[in-house]
Amino acid sequence: MYRKISQEMTEFLKECPTAFHAVEKIRKELEDNGYERLRENEEWEIKPGGKYFATRNDSSIIAFSIGEKPENYSFNIAASHSDSPTFKVKENAELEVKKKYMQLNTEGYGGMLCATWFDRPLSVAGRVIVKEKDHFVTRLVNIERDLVMIPSVAIHMNRTINDGYAYNKQVDMLPLFGGAESKKGDFRKLIAEAAGVSEEYVYGSDIYLYNRQEPSVWGVRGEFISSPHLDDLQCAYASLKGFLEGQQEESVNVYACFDNEEVGSGTKQGAGSTFLYDTLRRINMGLGKPEEDYYRAVAGSLMLSADNAHAVHPNHPEKTDVENCVYMNEGIVIKSHAGQKYTSDAVSIALFRDICEKADVPVQFFANRSDEAGGSTLGNISSAKVSLNAVDIGLPQLAMHSAYETAGVKDTCHMIRAMKQFFSTHFYEKDGSIFVT
Repeated sequence: MYRKISQEMTEFLKECPTAFHAVEKIRKELEDNGYERLRENEEWEIKPGGKYFATRNDSSIIAFSIGEKPENYSFNIAASHSDSPTFKVKENAELEVKKKYMQLNTEGYGGMLCATWFDRPLSVAGRVIVKEKDHFVTRLVNIERDLVMIPSVAIHMNRTINDGYAYNKQVDMLPLFGGAESKKGDFRKLIAEAAGVSEEYVYGSDIYLYNRQEPSVWGVRGEFISSPHLDDLQCAYASLKGFLEGQQEESVNVYACFDNEEVGSGTKQGAGSTFLYDTLRRINMGLGKPEEDYYRAVAGSLMLSADNAHAVHPNHPEKTDVENCVYMNEGIVIKSHAGQKYTSDAVSIALFRDICEKADVPVQFFANRSDEAGGSTLGNISSAKVSLNAVDIGLPQLAMHSAYETAGVKDTCHMIRAMKQFFSTHFYEKDGSIFVT
């Protein structure tokens, strides 16, 4: 089972070099499973037993299935994110160096480990906006060949590099695109060709670097998987699988995958936007229910904010808390933080532990060292728009924000089983208690 799921996830990851491609892949999976597309600028017609999805900015997606008997419904929500730290190509893309080289002019997106991007084959992918007569359409592009590379400075030219170095993204991180025969305009032409149009019809673009190295399963017993974008496409993939396999009659199951988590989520398509709130409100209205029913439903709902967690590093175990630390292949991580950078609390932790017990899935607990600041994630950000019980979970991994991250093969299966159980469970609040059926 582990090998089968790892192979399936490998294929998923290979098709998702950017958030746009990830959402496109998820969209196809949903449509193959009978989900109907809804557009935010059109009227929604939904009914009990229906299966639907909506996208925003082509980089975030929310899918939902409605139970056959949603009289006393609540929302079962699993949230993940589609983006990863990388480098975005600027509008004026090319930089000439001494008439001998052509570089791409890029800027950092998110908090990447810069050193991991050197000396490996890279390419570019993203979306372009194409004008067709009197309207504009989106086309995804992916230059599926080794296109650029960021070369290191030789040790002979920087003898102290191994003693530590502060990378300058405008100087050190620019990828080499072409040699003396290249000229300005080559990049734009290449992107237009990938979109299947002439250059004059390309009116906008969002193009990013990505690592061309394919995912790999390795270790003495094949226990590890390494790949670009494990944070957070491993959770996005596992949540989707569980969402499609789980079902129950009384609640509304919601799968959300947001863009821009790596830059704070404060965009129209991020977890800090109104996307989730708008969708949940429209579901309630579409079912013909009064506003009061929406607030009752939210009060009895549960969100799983699924974003990967830091495993204990074999070379640096001192970087994690002594007891609240986690290991790959040993189960799903429940993340807690006294300052609520993670949204887990006693109520949401208890509910999720119950889910995992029923699914026969092991759990682990993570907290940052008390003298180290950790990152925030989707749960506390989205809860500011939709206030409900929420727990931050994830899968343990090494080298978070590297161009090539590592996780455990068993944990993907753990997450799928837990998500299936979650989406097969009905939560509701009554007389101050939360009931689970």
